[in-house]
Amino acid sequence: MRARSLRLHPQTLAKLIRLKKDADQQGQYRVGTRVHAVLLNHDGKTRGEIATLLRRPRSRVTEWLKNYDDHGYEGLLEGHRAGRPAELTPRQKQQLSDIVDSGPVAYGFLSGVWSSVMIAKVIREEFSVSYHPGHVRKLLYDLGFSVQRPKRLLAKADPGKQDQWTRYTYPNIKKKPTTKAPR
Repeated sequence: MRARSLRLHPQTLAKLIRLKKDADQQGQYRVGTRVHAVLLNHDGKTRGEIATLLRRPRSRVTEWLKNYDDHGYEGLLEGHRAGRPAELTPRQKQQLSDIVDSGPVAYGFLSGVWSSVMIAKVIREEFSVSYHPGHVRKLLYDLGFSVQRPKRLLAKADPGKQDQWTRYTYPNIKKKPTTKAPR
């Protein structure tokens, strides 16, 4: 059985070469690779040879060529990557944002600072959805919140004495590399 290759019109070929250059310049390397596969197929390379040259699975190359055959250049473009659907609705996200804005004490926690574990607990109680604390951080970032870390300050410290300690006393007591005595 002979491998099937695409035969491109000279204008289409020129357009694909230009589109590959544009994709590579814009950082759309996956699209550029797909167009490259079509160009290599036009040059008479088999799907296995293309897969070896591009270091991609042969099944992917077959899929790209089929998409180009069925849909043209649009079949090579990046599609929408759906991922897992969001478990919180936009309205629930707005409610969560309001809860976070009101603070942890208003919600009933003793701490004055939110943690992702606390917010995960709030989401579980309010919306019956379980999120890992790591994902809660991403969710909060998407809602416009950022991580805030408390700065440690001594309440009754003298700034002059602190400066003197960090500039003079601390460097003198800090561990220094020891020099070994010659043998």
